[in-house]
Amino acid sequence: MAGSLFIISAPSGAGKTSLVSKLIEKDQLIQVSVSSTTRPKRPGEEDGINYHFLTVDAFEQKVAQQDFLEHAKVFDNYYGTSRSSVEKQLNEGKDVILEIDWQGAQQVRKLIPEAISIFILPPSLKILEQRLRNRGTDSDEVVNRRMQDAVSEMTHYCEFDYLVINNNFDIALDELHTIFLANRQSLNRQVSQHQVLINEMTQPN
Repeated sequence: MAGSLFIISAPSGAGKTSLVSKLIEKDQLIQVSVSSTTRPKRPGEEDGINYHFLTVDAFEQKVAQQDFLEHAKVFDNYYGTSRSSVEKQLNEGKDVILEIDWQGAQQVRKLIPEAISIFILPPSLKILEQRLRNRGTDSDEVVNRRMQDAVSEMTHYCEFDYLVINNNFDIALDELHTIFLANRQSLNRQVSQHQVLINEMTQPN
């Protein structure tokens, strides 16, 4: 039984990374797609685990071969989601998550309209700003810019299939997981997995 492709997007500070991290711990049938990048490998990072690290030439060759579901250039480095890598995970029966922004989500939907998309919102702008400031890693200028970017990103929530508001982390995690569980009970997934049993019960001799 092939898995399903999920897109999860959120503004910085909404808690997407933490929710996805806990989700894949909770459910072994869920995996996160490993993106490709041309940026240098950082200490402690592993090829194929953190990213697929490619040369610029290799990345551009994959673009020419149309192997990317989505890709973009960010601060002089390329980032992208390999179609062949995702298809391999899906064919292993895994539900695969793409953690990408709304622009990447638009690219993926054009190629895979059946992809299931989820947008995560913070409970309020005030709490979002508090979360960004509590990180203690950014200056006021950077936080202010992230807030402006967040407001712009959140206007695209209506392009997604599901909306999860991360007010209480545990509740948001359960709501997120419920979307994956419900999808596995869809008619197509159930028939694919239990065709023999269904035929025995609906087409008796």
